[in-house]
Amino acid sequence: MTNMTDGLETKAGAGSDISALFAEFSHAFEEFKATNNQRLGELEKRGSADGLLEGKLDRLNAVLDGQKAAMDRALIDRARPLLDGKAAVAEGEYKDAFASYVKRGEEKALSIGVNADGGYVVPAETETEIARLMTAVSPIRAIAGIRQVSSAVYKRPISVTGPAVGWVGETAARPVTNSQTLAELSYPTMELYAMPAATSAFLDDAAVDVGQWIAEEVNAAFAAQETTAFVNGDGVNKPKGFLTATTVAESSWSWGNLGYVATGAAGALPANNASDVLIDLVYALKAGYRQNASWVMNRKVQGALRKLKDADGNYLWQPAASADGKARFMGFDLVEAEDMPNMAANSLSVAFGDFRRGYLIVDRQGVSVLRDPFSSKPYVLFYTTKRVGGGIADFDAIKLLKFAAS
Repeated sequence: MTNMTDGLETKAGAGSDISALFAEFSHAFEEFKATNNQRLGELEKRGSADGLLEGKLDRLNAVLDGQKAAMDRALIDRARPLLDGKAAVAEGEYKDAFASYVKRGEEKALSIGVNADGGYVVPAETETEIARLMTAVSPIRAIAGIRQVSSAVYKRPISVTGPAVGWVGETAARPVTNSQTLAELSYPTMELYAMPAATSAFLDDAAVDVGQWIAEEVNAAFAAQETTAFVNGDGVNKPKGFLTATTVAESSWSWGNLGYVATGAAGALPANNASDVLIDLVYALKAGYRQNASWVMNRKVQGALRKLKDADGNYLWQPAASADGKARFMGFDLVEAEDMPNMAANSLSVAFGDFRRGYLIVDRQGVSVLRDPFSSKPYVLFYTTKRVGGGIADFDAIKLLKFAAS
């Protein structure tokens, strides 16, 4: 089965052949560049481009996005290890007992988990697999700082003005330095849940790897909810997203706010020299943060920026050099997060920064599973919970592009 897009063939049968998917993606980008060059030529000559050409460019953008998503899924599948199925050696009585609890409801030998009313803690390797899969699926988790804690709230003292230091001779007296300005950031963990369901027949199958099954069932649901909260969460029963912070123009930046650079046009990039405002955004970030900086935007905004060129005619957006790599924009990794807003008047649709230092995710240890065979017969429900918090860790490490006149 094949699909045709204005001469560009995409093979639906490529499946998980990552090399074939990457070759198709590279071919699609070459077709995209040729089409966009034709569009730009018409704009230069006539002041407008053929509507059919614009439509073809939009379809090619969709092809590129679809092929990248297919590569991402194939990479996750290839990297997924077996946990306790036929090819894995069972490790520890608790792991075997947990499998018995999931399959048949047997509760003996589970004393190191929580009690039956609240469910039982999954084995360590299942928890690790859930975290690994979520990192692969959740774009913000993949670039943010992560701290695992055992308490409900993580508190982090910070120095707003930097450490108190000074130069001194080997035998000279140590003069008193200026006092630091200290603040405390608090990251409460909130409960996140998913409720996968299975039939008794499925659970009775001896080949079913229950740890892997639970990890696969909950990771997509957890990752989607997490990403929304990490971007737009209001902090009420969920993490606080970086876009909900108070924003100010970069020229007026102070600690506790995120700085933004305005495009100069409401809901759009500037009509002329559109890349200049993006350069301004890059250099709004201090050099120490730029070394590990990433762009964060959604698919539609990425599609618009994909059309931009520099003064020498080179595209600012470049595809990944390998199937498991990231696309790059202006030399920095580009992360696609669908929860980022579309371009609109006063929208904060592009973020740029060192998210490893700028945003902290706090995971409380333990993922619990409560088996419920009664509420939805003939299905068995598994109420699976984990506790997650998040918030800005360094207000100087993330900058925003505001699609506004000022």
